[in-house]
Amino acid sequence: MKYYLAIDIGASSGRHILGWVENGKMQLEEIYRFDNGMDEVDGHLCWDVERLFSEIITGMKQCAKRGMIPASMGIDTWGVDYVLLDEKDRVLGRTYAYRDSRTEGMDEEVYRVIPPEDLYGITGIQKQMFNTIYQLMADQTEQPEVLQQAKALLMIPDYLNFRLTGVKMQEYTNATTTQLVNARTNDWDDGLIEALGYPRDIFLPIAMPGTPVGGLTEAIRNEVGFDCQVILPATHDTGSAVMAVPSLTEDTLYISSGTWSLMGTELRSADCSVNSMQRNFTNEGGYDHRYRYLKNIMGLWMIQSVRKELAPQESFGSICEGASKVTIRSIVDVNDDRFLAPKHMTTEVQKACEESGQEVPEDIYQVAAVIYNSLAKCYAKTVEEIERASGAVYPCINIVGGGANADYLNRLTAKATRKKVCAGPTEATAIGNLMAQMIADGVFTDLAEARKKVMDSFAIVTYQ
Repeated sequence: MKYYLAIDIGASSGRHILGWVENGKMQLEEIYRFDNGMDEVDGHLCWDVERLFSEIITGMKQCAKRGMIPASMGIDTWGVDYVLLDEKDRVLGRTYAYRDSRTEGMDEEVYRVIPPEDLYGITGIQKQMFNTIYQLMADQTEQPEVLQQAKALLMIPDYLNFRLTGVKMQEYTNATTTQLVNARTNDWDDGLIEALGYPRDIFLPIAMPGTPVGGLTEAIRNEVGFDCQVILPATHDTGSAVMAVPSLTEDTLYISSGTWSLMGTELRSADCSVNSMQRNFTNEGGYDHRYRYLKNIMGLWMIQSVRKELAPQESFGSICEGASKVTIRSIVDVNDDRFLAPKHMTTEVQKACEESGQEVPEDIYQVAAVIYNSLAKCYAKTVEEIERASGAVYPCINIVGGGANADYLNRLTAKATRKKVCAGPTEATAIGNLMAQMIADGVFTDLAEARKKVMDSFAIVTYQ
């Protein structure tokens, strides 16, 4: 049996999933799972990338222990965050997390150099205060000596690949989340980087998903007990998840539902118009130079937070079911920055309801119901915006990722959007990661064949 290893690391957890094709269907087996999260260091939210790398090695050892040696492996994570290396490949400074507040006011510094309309016209990327362009401005403003010492910038999965192989390589889908890639050339925009004063030589050549990075270093081979090729998947987790959307038509709407809800469609050319910018849509890079034309919506981060605060022992399924039985009708704006990294999410939701004169939720089920209903309303508004912008009418919404298990939210989404909802597969990100590896290895000829295999292999639940 020929195995492929997807290492999928999200903001709250990571897992090693082996995939293979057997009896005409894709098969998955989770080999290892570990916790992730942001640490507070001197008042800043940071990632412990050394611990993440240690967990990657531990999971790879489990493959050897099970005798399931992968032919190749790929790593995907969230976007925008990065590691800076000096001339001896040592990590410079902290590895900041995107929810850290250091980027406050950095948009104004960027706009002193380039107006927001011009910036969007070049990159097509939605303004998010945590985008790499603003994080680098924070570096330049607050710790210029670190940026001056830097010889390479690696996005989180690129850094982890470097630790495995000794090869520095920048993957395309994650690079686009920096808001420094030209949406027409699919390469770094040198004029933009120069105008902002960022050192151009830290930005490595961009490689597409499916590109081999290299084999494991001798030290890593000896530690994990095997060698394999490291392949670039779509290293931005949403890029991998969208690959696994089970649809063969061009007019497909999707929600990659997890910590964030990424809702949109695929385009063959980026929409960098002022109209698109005003609607706050983004054109993130996708597999095969497709564009993920989508909107970032706060997502299940809010549910994860209130569960941690109010009912850490209760399952998400139980919370979802309990929320479906309460009748509170209050709605909040899930995209309000107040929900990005509050000290206490429950209190923030309650305050938002109180300030708008609505019923204030009290227990976990009422708070969850407010969040689920608010998400569904936001999805419905986003559908209207996409249809208005594209002139197309989408008959179905495909929900992939962990949120596809949220039965109550799926029912609310079908009702609010008046669309058929197809939920699944839940492991879309890992599946997309595996798809890129399998296409690179010749198991599938192209994306369409791989998507057809996903449709044949995994259960999809339909909501009318």
